[in-house]
Amino acid sequence: MLKVGLTGGIGAGKSEVSRLLVSYGAILVDADRIAREVVEPGTPGLAAIVETFGPEILAADGTLDRPRLGSIVFADADRLAALNAIVHPLVGARSAELEAAAGPDTIVIHDVPLLTENHLAPLYDMVVVVEASEDTQLDRLVRLRGMTEADARARMAAQATREQRRAIADLVIDNDGPLESLARRVREVWAALTERAAAG
Repeated sequence: MLKVGLTGGIGAGKSEVSRLLVSYGAILVDADRIAREVVEPGTPGLAAIVETFGPEILAADGTLDRPRLGSIVFADADRLAALNAIVHPLVGARSAELEAAAGPDTIVIHDVPLLTENHLAPLYDMVVVVEASEDTQLDRLVRLRGMTEADARARMAAQATREQRRAIADLVIDNDGPLESLARRVREVWAALTERAAAG
């Protein structure tokens, strides 16, 4: 099994890269999706968040009000650290379960947005970084995700810099261009990953 950490700044295009890698045969462990699962109503994760941040971070239907929680934590490093201390161990445990269920000859892609920030590179055999220029990220966040420019800039500023991500990267995927360019680069990366997996 080859364990690959996939990361990149918000709006860089990790989701599309993940989708392409899965189409080639990778097994995907998506930390964001798991992070949502571990705080669903009735979970110990949601109970711990309510205990830490108060019941006002719940929506009327009892689910986590993500925009409200986001507005609290992304402007306050201590509050963000408190949230991460709750969620990250739960995500790590569930990720390990999913990885263990994959076969021994698989390439497992761990999509981890905060891989750089949380110093997780040593957990993986290889690290792949998806990057795009700040202008491209901002455009995608505002145009495609409906964020305000101020919110988008705050989210981007809360993450690692391009230099910090590049410092831990084994492979870099530049995603500033059209989809065809991305697809071509991801094919090259897949070939490098399969070669590495075959080499043990």
